[in-house]
Amino acid sequence: MSSALPYSAKGLLVLPHLRVQSANAISSQMTHGFPSITAFTGLMWALERKLTNTGVPLRLQKVGVICHHHQEQVNDGYMKTFRLTRNPVDRTGGTAAIVEEGRTHLDLTLVFQVQQKAGHGDDMPLLIQGNDDALAKLATKALQTLANMRVAGGSVLPSRPAPGRFTRPWLAVLPDDSEELNRNFRAWRRQWLPGYALVGRDDLMPVRLERLRQKRPDATTLDAWLDMSRFNYRAMQDSDGATGSRVHWHDPDRGKGSGWIVPIPVGYASLSDLHEPGKVLNARDGDTPMRFVESIYSMGEWIGPHRLDHLDALLWQAETDLERGVYRCRNGYIASDGPGEIDDDFYAYD
Repeated sequence: MSSALPYSAKGLLVLPHLRVQSANAISSQMTHGFPSITAFTGLMWALERKLTNTGVPLRLQKVGVICHHHQEQVNDGYMKTFRLTRNPVDRTGGTAAIVEEGRTHLDLTLVFQVQQKAGHGDDMPLLIQGNDDALAKLATKALQTLANMRVAGGSVLPSRPAPGRFTRPWLAVLPDDSEELNRNFRAWRRQWLPGYALVGRDDLMPVRLERLRQKRPDATTLDAWLDMSRFNYRAMQDSDGATGSRVHWHDPDRGKGSGWIVPIPVGYASLSDLHEPGKVLNARDGDTPMRFVESIYSMGEWIGPHRLDHLDALLWQAETDLERGVYRCRNGYIASDGPGEIDDDFYAYD
């Protein structure tokens, strides 16, 4: 669809060091600690709609997330618990039930791949080299708009200027030449340090499942996901096996260089057919078709931006398969030492 637009140039919108207070730390029924990537794709679409209403003709296509600092609001101990708030009394004067809510404070940099919309505002291309003043105004307008929005349920606070920290938003034109783009990306990624970017690691799941089935032939994809979601410490003896050699606790699947691997939700799979608007009682939106869904889980990795080779390795985009009822986010990261891309049929959506 983008090729039919009169302006096919793409840009990179960067909103650095956003301070987000009390964001949602419960990303799904089985994971916590950081908002789901679907929260940021939803933020991307909401920001695009608000920018359109203010006359900014940008289409936000992909989003990347770099976390510089996080502070989950939990009570320390052998078993960590969320710091919950007591709700006001109900209308009868009794104590209202406490709904468990997880919160976290974040310092984020959000990176959006953008493209100019056709038929909005001036009929002139904006994403062109040398248009620095106009691009700077667009970036500032995007930050001002985002400041009045919720980021994963959290409030955006003003950034704190600090030596060596880039806090000013910017919008750059992406060159068509791949070598020039990679050269520019190598310069941009240094601005996002220190920090960690969230990338997808779908390729790890088949490897772990195959390893589990060597010991347990009946192991399922869920077993592989749960096995990767925890530390599996075992008593390991030194390799020499000599008498009196020391025994130490070690996770053989999480050796040195294995990376910061985490379980993440990446989208939703349908549980029902698509219902016509207004057919489902108490639906939030009576004008939009709806269906019941459940979360799709995969694995992700927190990785330093300086270790990313190209821009697509950072960015996430939403994909929709209406026939299978799959709504999930994809990331372009491919590990240099991993098996690479895998067949989507590995995940049992049906």
